[in-house]
Amino acid sequence: MAWTETTRRNYVRRTSGYASDVTDREWDFVAPFMPAPRRLGRPRKTELRDVLNALLYIASTGCQ
Repeated sequence: MAWTETTRRNYVRRTSGYASDVTDREWDFVAPFMPAPRRLGRPRKTELRDVLNALLYIASTGCQ
């Protein structure tokens, strides 16, 4: 796929991060499928978006 002005706008990164990180638009699509926090037990400290970004990073780099 060639970089055109249309595709460049879709994939621009406004924050520092990795190329494999999900965009806000992609996260809006995936977020409803993530498990809700449980009522019992320890509250979450890690955002599920960060977990997904880490998994995508490992999948894209092969964890060299």
